[in-house]
Amino acid sequence: MADALLTPEPLRARLAVPGRPSLLLAAAGLVALFVLLPLIALAAIAAEGSGDMWPHLIATVLPAALTQTGLLVLGVGLVTLAVAVPCAWLVATCSFPGRALLEWALLLPLAVPGYIVAFSYLEVLHPLGPVQEALRALLGIASPRDFRLPDVRSTGGCILVLAAVLYPYVYLSARASFVLQSAAALEVARTLGASRWRAFFRIGLPLARPAIVAGLTLVLLETLGDIGASEFLGVRTLTVSIYSTWVNRSNLPGAAQIALVMLAIVLMLILAERAARRSRRFVASGSARPQAPKRLTGVAGLAATAFCAVPVTVGFLVPFVHLAVSAARRIAEVGFPERVVGEAATTATIAAVATVVALGFGLVVTLAQRLTSASLASGFARLASLGYAVPGTVLAVGLLSPLAGFDNMLDAAAREMLGISTGLLLSGSGAALVAALAIRFLAIPIGGIEAGFAKLSPHLDMAARSLGSSQPRTVRRIHLPLLRPALATAALLVFVDSMKELPATLLLRPLGLETLATHVYGEAARGTYEDGALAALVILLVGLGPVILLARMSASALRSSSDTIRGSSSSGR
Repeated sequence: MADALLTPEPLRARLAVPGRPSLLLAAAGLVALFVLLPLIALAAIAAEGSGDMWPHLIATVLPAALTQTGLLVLGVGLVTLAVAVPCAWLVATCSFPGRALLEWALLLPLAVPGYIVAFSYLEVLHPLGPVQEALRALLGIASPRDFRLPDVRSTGGCILVLAAVLYPYVYLSARASFVLQSAAALEVARTLGASRWRAFFRIGLPLARPAIVAGLTLVLLETLGDIGASEFLGVRTLTVSIYSTWVNRSNLPGAAQIALVMLAIVLMLILAERAARRSRRFVASGSARPQAPKRLTGVAGLAATAFCAVPVTVGFLVPFVHLAVSAARRIAEVGFPERVVGEAATTATIAAVATVVALGFGLVVTLAQRLTSASLASGFARLASLGYAVPGTVLAVGLLSPLAGFDNMLDAAAREMLGISTGLLLSGSGAALVAALAIRFLAIPIGGIEAGFAKLSPHLDMAARSLGSSQPRTVRRIHLPLLRPALATAALLVFVDSMKELPATLLLRPLGLETLATHVYGEAARGTYEDGALAALVILLVGLGPVILLARMSASALRSSSDTIRGSSSSGR
């Protein structure tokens, strides 16, 4: 959209080059088809099931799975809102002890996948774990039978775990909205007798509602796609049902039918988010004066600090400290496990290849938008970005059939022409997993490169054309160097997300291949938590990189926007 605003249609038409851009547009269409292929195949696989399968699913599987999924999504959404929105308001509009630290520390739980937090709390909150043992010692109780906390293996426990790692999505978008809100609207409410909290609920919150809804939609989509935390904590969601139906019962059509139900829920969430944002359009003046932070002292300041520190502690500090202590203890006992080095190398290799593929596809799609005047290019970009909304389990089910069909076709041709068998080149190797990861995270490079192109004036292209530069040379000598920061950021985000991805990895990895994520999953399934602590700690430490980058970029963008608004306001006066 930003590119369309910056580049009027006549100018876009002049930038287009006959012949080559048509090939680029066709390539962008192939990328969009590649993303849609698993969804098309999913419907075909589901249709292969017998007519009696749907009644069986409706009677035995779907009621429990839908109920558990609905409770989990509702609970995570409510807890996330209750935590993220007040934290965002306090950080954006108030000054209190530790605010500068907490402003970016509240993003740290994004570095920790939900399954690792669940993995940690299964040990931390175990009846014989450190928390309950310390409480019993404090109360003078000797036996675990006489005192124990509620079991974390429950729907409530899963809600708290997922909310603890997903609330930053809402916090990030809500904080940006609160920072950029005009102080004048809130001051008018205060002069009319409204208290600070009443002004928040009647003015500040409605103005931030579109941003909050956008962040909440991401939280709900991530909750729907979770498999590790849900399975570890005994919650049988739709995602867990897909996995168990495929792997444990060897019923791929049944898994595809459950996946279709899940896909319908995802579609309803996306449509509901867009409808909510369409019905709530609030516009602030470009010269609006941002709010001056209110200083909180005494009890109020300490309460604000404590409130904002709790989610950081629960979502990041406790898992990090536990994993660090457990990993150090394990290394002291048995030495540094060599298998973790091999698994880290395997994980990094798969993530790196998926990153290269995703960046390549993202460049093709965004270059088609930049270099052609066809509105079809924007449609291809939106279709290619759909993968981020599709859970990893659904992608895995949809990818298996077309890749296996291609392998069988290639094997039959090789047998007939060469007398040799090629075996399962794609579905039996890491290629299927790389394809799933590239589709799942393709929206990241597309969004990042689009934002980078939005900052490049189309007159650069025209100047290069006037000097006789060909289109490929312009891309190589002008676009790519100027897009380097956007490409690097997108590559980092895709790489780390690929390293952390569990559902697609569990279902599509070749036999015998272990990644850090599947290592953690396997140790949790066996109950040998200390053996998986080091692998979990490596994933957590790798995830810190993009979170720190995101915190710096977010703070820089907000400071720049606030300075621009203040400058506009001063010049207006």
